[in-house]
Amino acid sequence: MGALLHWRNRRKNIIILPMDIEKIRNFCIIAHIDHGKSTLADRMLEITDTVTKREMKSQLLDSMELEREKGITIKLTPVRMQYKGYALNLIDTPGHVDFSYEVSRSLQAVEGAILVVDATQGIQAQTLANVYLALEQDLHIIPVINKIDLPASDVPRVTAEIVNLLGCDESEIIKVSAKTGENVDKVLDAIIERVPAPRKSTSNETRALIFDSYFDDYRGVILYVRMFDGELPKNANIRMMATGSNDIALEVGVLNPKMSPRDRLQDGEIGYIVTNLKATREAKVGDTVTLTKAPAREALPGYKNVRPFVYAGFFPVSNDQYKDLKEALEKLSLSDSALQFEPENSPVLGFGLRIGFLGLLHMDIIRERLEREFKLDLIVTNPSTDYHVLLTDGEELDIRSASDLPDVSRVAEIREPWAKGEIITPKEYIGSILELIVSKRGVQKNISYIDTRAVIDFEAPMANLLTDFYDQLKSATSGYASFNYELGGYQAEDLVRIDFLVAGERIDALSVMAHRSEADGIGRVVTKKLKEVIPRQNFEVALQAAIGARIISRETLGAYRKDVTVKIHTGDRDRKAKLVEKQKRGKARMKRFGKVDIPSEAFTVMLKRD
Repeated sequence: MGALLHWRNRRKNIIILPMDIEKIRNFCIIAHIDHGKSTLADRMLEITDTVTKREMKSQLLDSMELEREKGITIKLTPVRMQYKGYALNLIDTPGHVDFSYEVSRSLQAVEGAILVVDATQGIQAQTLANVYLALEQDLHIIPVINKIDLPASDVPRVTAEIVNLLGCDESEIIKVSAKTGENVDKVLDAIIERVPAPRKSTSNETRALIFDSYFDDYRGVILYVRMFDGELPKNANIRMMATGSNDIALEVGVLNPKMSPRDRLQDGEIGYIVTNLKATREAKVGDTVTLTKAPAREALPGYKNVRPFVYAGFFPVSNDQYKDLKEALEKLSLSDSALQFEPENSPVLGFGLRIGFLGLLHMDIIRERLEREFKLDLIVTNPSTDYHVLLTDGEELDIRSASDLPDVSRVAEIREPWAKGEIITPKEYIGSILELIVSKRGVQKNISYIDTRAVIDFEAPMANLLTDFYDQLKSATSGYASFNYELGGYQAEDLVRIDFLVAGERIDALSVMAHRSEADGIGRVVTKKLKEVIPRQNFEVALQAAIGARIISRETLGAYRKDVTVKIHTGDRDRKAKLVEKQKRGKARMKRFGKVDIPSEAFTVMLKRD
């Protein structure tokens, strides 16, 4: 380390000298969805000449087609910028609650955070959640008000909200327009002045935090890391401390925003490591990278195994596509360590997979990627959560589908997950929101106020928030409320399994878990919905909801009626009666042996009960 290290880029013939740790600034951008953090990152890349105008495009760091289409950041992206002699390492983080663990790891990798707030909308639920995460990591927060160029912007009101939230001085808030680039240079200056440099390591050990990883088809698993101690040279033997995987750092370097190889990564730097690993499960987010020859004694804090809590069955429309579905999911899981799946078999839908997700947005993204990238035609069953079941003999089960529930006589207790939620809303909608929370078996815990808006803290069963809670919330508040949640603990409740029978046959894929007090209402709503969705047959079809052997609701799908007497031109009553009786016997036989074709829409009726 005494002599200066350098690396010569073969193509550009540039000598890259190691960066003084005092000249490094590591920061991220946090915000609610659609508050403009990706656009702000674009302007920073332009101002620092990191990307040429020819290469520049809108939402440059959002590389996935779905990210651009939905206008959200799904995967976080690091990039290194040079500005006034400083190396500015930016991590563009996701804004949605489903990816909060990724956000928390990226916050641990930096010393500062830019808090972006929309001048037209003000502080939202995910803004608060990310601020709490940043404060937990003791980061220096730079408040920024974006979209000041819009006619609907209300800068004084939003400024008062930020001062109230952070307790900062009004002069510390930077007002910008990321779209036009106004005052973005002031944000870069503030990063240099306010964000502290990384602390110098006093340890001889090598430790780096993995804050993201993805699978490259040609190079294997690529890790995004922040160096906390020591240095990591190219071709070094490395070990992941949590998973115990050993590998070689085939290439190390920084991103600006393309990969720029280096001889080594140094203390305080953010960069990438190209490994020989075959799946991201061997190098999970939050793990610590160290050297195999001189391993660190302790891993960096904060690692946890991310566990999905939303499960849904994915079935191909044609059973011929089952193998393709499995292969596609295996490919997606290479880059998404949170994705878990296991085989599932349904008498109606055939072979499929039950997949675990971090939330409904995560599920929606995976479904769209399977349909678009792998050209699969899928039937997706109603999403559910997992339940802890205690049996009478003391055994504990973790079930992910209502159809897996054992016989009721063997069940001593069923525990369901509860979520801790937070809603930000204008004051005039408080009453309707509290009614909505109570209708979902929720409990309101606290109400506080930020200027003209209220923050409602509550707890509710996770299963009741998975279906149409967000839609109902937007409807009750004319679209003004924002919602954030996290998984709490498990509570024992009086839960039952509701089965749905079509023509006397139980459809496992439609079964749901529900509280006994809500079972009758859910049974009535779903049977009515099924009556609308399932096409009429040539025979009468009974649609029933049942708890065990007890039928709690029924709808009858009437048969098509064909006038068999139309061909008789005489008024002979006996001949007409004979034909009608023959038709009646035929319909009775059809009812016994006929099969009802259930369309794919029937398996998602729980998502939109209203």
